Amino acid sequence: MRLNSLSPGPGAKRERRRVGRGIGSGLGKTAGRGHKGQHARTGRGKVGAGFEGGQMPLQRRLPKSGFKSLTANRVAEVRLADLARVPAEVIDLLALKLSGLVPGNALRAKVMLKGSLEKPVVVRGLGLTRGARAALEAAGGRVED
Repeated sequence: MRLNSLSPGPGAKRERRRVGRGIGSGLGKTAGRGHKGQHARTGRGKVGAGFEGGQMPLQRRLPKSGFKSLTANRVAEVRLADLARVPAEVIDLLALKLSGLVPGNALRAKVMLKGSLEKPVVVRGLGLTRGARAALEAAGGRVED
């Protein structure tokens, strides 16, 4: 076998379909598109997903239920051990944002009991879990609302 004798197997390469090239081609006149209608026109054969020809689509006919909160993913979680790294007298949401512990778009923050806290800190305006609150007060800190 030589490179110049290689060729695709029989039936592997098909002739390109030449539409609209006369009656002898078998695809003349309407070029296989039928007569009139949406798919006979150029550029008009595509409709959006869920389109039902003007009938009210299924996704609009069915009743909607449930609720998706727009602010649920904007509540940041902070570990108790990370509070010791904040260089502020009073730790609030702004101090956490400035220290880079919570993202800038966070609306609220909640302190979780993860790790330990040695120095007493003052926490203002943050949510705390029950265990985190107990650990904070045991370290000599306090919570202001």
